[in-house]
Amino acid sequence: MTGSLADADDLVQETFVRAMARPPARTEEPLRPWLVRVAVNLGRDALRKRKRRAYVGPWLPSPIETDELGAVELEGEGGTEGRYDRLESVSFAFLLALEVLTPNQRAVLLLLRDVFDRSVRETAAALGISEANVKVIHHRARQALAPYEAERAQTRPTPEVARSAAATLQRFVAALAAGDESALASLFAEGVEAWSDGAREFLASRRVVGSARLVAKMYLGLAKKTSPVERVAFRMLNGVPALVAERTAHPGEAARFVIACDVDTEGRIVRLYNVLATKKLSAVGAVGAVGS
Repeated sequence: MTGSLADADDLVQETFVRAMARPPARTEEPLRPWLVRVAVNLGRDALRKRKRRAYVGPWLPSPIETDELGAVELEGEGGTEGRYDRLESVSFAFLLALEVLTPNQRAVLLLLRDVFDRSVRETAAALGISEANVKVIHHRARQALAPYEAERAQTRPTPEVARSAAATLQRFVAALAAGDESALASLFAEGVEAWSDGAREFLASRRVVGSARLVAKMYLGLAKKTSPVERVAFRMLNGVPALVAERTAHPGEAARFVIACDVDTEGRIVRLYNVLATKKLSAVGAVGAVGS
């Protein structure tokens, strides 16, 4: 709902604080629906506040480690057959796609219908709106996500996509270390996009950079101008292979950052994600040793 693990943790804590301070009047009824309603309302409020604040540069969701997330099943009236499974619901591509939705659309589509597979009745109760309104909001949300649906086959986390992305990311690191611009550019698909989120805290591009040549030049330039990476580790973050890097940073540089990518059916990078903001890396463990 928030795209930020730190914000989500805060909202969960606030939900239980409210449950203890001001519990529902009818204590004989199940507590879970009431908790869901409180959490969703807090999530909608937090999302509205974030949308009102000016954000410097591209916004990216928080990286989270997902090695074991795929084994988690979701409870719900429709079983575990929600349209978007757990891994896809935390992928960079999906969370970025959700940014076009209103808070109500996001709540209906993500939390209560297409991920958690709640019924229209349950969704209406959680949001405090009519069942007819839920259906209208859900339809409009699905329409707004049509561009994402068109490319979903190549961005949805699967074992095949993960293997292809891992191999491409290894080649990306090798080309960057060698300073080989041609090799680096060859890894990018036509129309590649490079997203960097420093949250005004660290040096990062304030716009999405496109074209294979420009993206290659940008990363090679950063490798030459910034402090060298000292420790690296490959992890599964948000359902895709990613690189976690650490270094002794100079002022304005991030001491730790994450690079992940989406690839097309030919294994070429269609989108690069570079997350540097400290708050957004709270769920990413430190690198244990060189090459780990």
